[in-house]
Amino acid sequence: MKFKAGLLALAVSASLISPLTLADKVVVGLITKTNTNPFFVKMREGAQQQADELGMDLRTFSGRFDGDNESQVQAIENLIASGAKGILIAPSDPVAVVPAIDRAREAGLLVIALDTPLSPADAADATFATDNYKAGVLIGMWAAEQLGDKAADAKIAMLNLNSSMITVDVARNQGFLEGFGIEVFDPNRIGDENDPRIVGQDVTQGAEEGGRTAMENLLQREPGINVVYTINEPAAAGAYEALKAAGRTDDVLIVSVDGGCPGVENVRDGVIGATSMQFPLRMAAMGVEAIYEFANTGKKPDASEGLDFVNTGVELITDQPLPGFDSKSSKDGMDLCWG
Repeated sequence: MKFKAGLLALAVSASLISPLTLADKVVVGLITKTNTNPFFVKMREGAQQQADELGMDLRTFSGRFDGDNESQVQAIENLIASGAKGILIAPSDPVAVVPAIDRAREAGLLVIALDTPLSPADAADATFATDNYKAGVLIGMWAAEQLGDKAADAKIAMLNLNSSMITVDVARNQGFLEGFGIEVFDPNRIGDENDPRIVGQDVTQGAEEGGRTAMENLLQREPGINVVYTINEPAAAGAYEALKAAGRTDDVLIVSVDGGCPGVENVRDGVIGATSMQFPLRMAAMGVEAIYEFANTGKKPDASEGLDFVNTGVELITDQPLPGFDSKSSKDGMDLCWG
């Protein structure tokens, strides 16, 4: 399996633990925002592979739609009642779900947030996530270097997620700006910068249709946009369609975050200049293994050095490599995408 190399440290510790008998299977719950988004499909795949390998009983739940906190709360209650040892959750509402998380931890469950930290972050025992700030910095630095002297006069469109300013959205946005060389003010807010190179910000809901609409809106405001940052690759694909309709695809640089296989294909096809790849399959697999270890030893996972979460990795994917930048090609990216 692709994620084994990334799990070496945890795998070594788990190998010292005797496998559980069938009757003593550890119950672990995975709760995602939806069951259709490919990112969360990969999470389920990684969690199931690792649970099968360790002889665990994985039970999966999801919201009916992105933002469905009620379904996630019900899933937590079900897992508490079933005697689960731990919960992995990609929270739809990082604030509203916290009281249910508190009840789970009081009942003795280990709770790990996946991808999106809770608010406050220490409401979970640990967070396993992409370093979203670093992901933004990588594409920001690459874009500035790619433009060279033209970066000083860039006209940048920022295509964000939504108006809620969740941590993932803010971290990617602020990381891109920092990487590009733009001063940010409050690192926990989107849109308070005053650099004239930022010609506008809009929201996409992380969807292709939203990306197209947002790009159309911003082109009306400033037809000369030549750099587009997007929260994810579906939004980038939509932005490209709007630029194509305006005859602007040849002189606009698009950068994004996610590293899903369709997004890597768009790097290969020249739709996206560079993207930062994250690893949801590895993320969920590492979480399952951490709960296995907790169930057998009581040990909780430690954050990565210098961070307040467990970093599950990020890679810059581009077919336009630059000196001084560690990156992988789209060909390599197709072997890695969402592994």
